[in-house]
Amino acid sequence: MLLIATVLTAIVIAIHVYIVLIETVLFRTRGRKIFGIKEDRVDALAPLMSNQGCYNGFLVAALAVGLLHPDPVIGRAFVVFGLACVAVAGVWGAVTVSRRILFVQTVPALLALGALVAT
Repeated sequence: MLLIATVLTAIVIAIHVYIVLIETVLFRTRGRKIFGIKEDRVDALAPLMSNQGCYNGFLVAALAVGLLHPDPVIGRAFVVFGLACVAVAGVWGAVTVSRRILFVQTVPALLALGALVAT
């Protein structure tokens, strides 16, 4: 079960690396299309999205530290914290922005967290 939890956590990391890129580096092009932002609003929203991308980067960092930390107890704490944060952020995003966020962020995080807790 630990292998499944690790693989699911790595998937959550990959999803959030993609989100970071879409919200920061690629917002004016691909990100605008993904989020359905009209061209005339891109310049106004770019700094806000970049800030949001930064926070998603912190989630990636917490999960990566958790998977790579040499002490398994500390690593597990980072992974649990990171996955819980992703799940909560996903719920909030689903309530305030789009229900799709629940499936893209929260479900994978809860699956990984469930697999981790089952070990």
